[in-house]
Amino acid sequence: MAQKKIGSAALSLAAKRGAVEPGHPQLSIARQCALLGLSRASYYRGEPLVQDPADTLRLMRLIDEEYTRHPFYGSRKMTSWLRRQGYAVNRKRVRRLMRRMGLQSVAPKPGTSRPAPAHPVYPYLLRGLAIVRPNQVWCTDITYIRLAHGFVYLTAVMDWYSRAVLSWEVSVTMTEEFCISALRSALHGHGRPEIFNSDQGAQFTSQAFTAVLTDAEVRISMDGKGRAMDNIMVERLWRTVKYEEIYLKEYRRVSDLIAALKAYFWFYNHERPHQSLAGATPVQVHRGAVQLAA
Repeated sequence: MAQKKIGSAALSLAAKRGAVEPGHPQLSIARQCALLGLSRASYYRGEPLVQDPADTLRLMRLIDEEYTRHPFYGSRKMTSWLRRQGYAVNRKRVRRLMRRMGLQSVAPKPGTSRPAPAHPVYPYLLRGLAIVRPNQVWCTDITYIRLAHGFVYLTAVMDWYSRAVLSWEVSVTMTEEFCISALRSALHGHGRPEIFNSDQGAQFTSQAFTAVLTDAEVRISMDGKGRAMDNIMVERLWRTVKYEEIYLKEYRRVSDLIAALKAYFWFYNHERPHQSLAGATPVQVHRGAVQLAA
């Protein structure tokens, strides 16, 4: 894609959507949309939404909410909880839905969380490390987001020290492309961290994703298996986003969700005071306007 803005009348809306290349080696989805004169909401509005029968979506909504409250619930405990709520479900169905949503119990377990076989796994570098400044460590993860008639996935890149959300992307599929797009956007807008931490999911262990980090000379860190506390900052972010925004509304379209997330993440970064930041906002800390006590 040529790096110059294309006039709004030069291409039809459908053609502009088709011109966007997820996983482009240099341009994020957001940057490509800007060059094409296409809003991100318009791009995602043309994407096929993952849809299911109403009873399946109802179950997925309940599972999502209960998992957010109790992330140590695996398929066995989740099945038991759903049955107590009056839903006649078996464990096989619950396990399938949790896998589809990307949910897994944070409780330690033997050999149940494996990355893609061909992908390398990097050691966890944060154990015992004092994180004392912005851009020392960034982290990322993916979460499930429900809509009225389907669901999508959200990924974010976050600065560990300041809790600032540096970039985020929404996708209708849980593939590496939108994770790479979010990573490139963060690097383009905020420089580079010393260490980048993620879980061992196939999206983050893929050669395409790790190559972006190695090319930027960023050290790669990955959580140990069954250790959700290794990436606790992003887990806290997902709880905050879901309780303060997602669960309060019923989004009918992907474009509605994107608009709401854009407004919420601005509020989260620029206006919402954080107790852990001594009442400052993430942007104040990330830009060095507020210094935290050692």
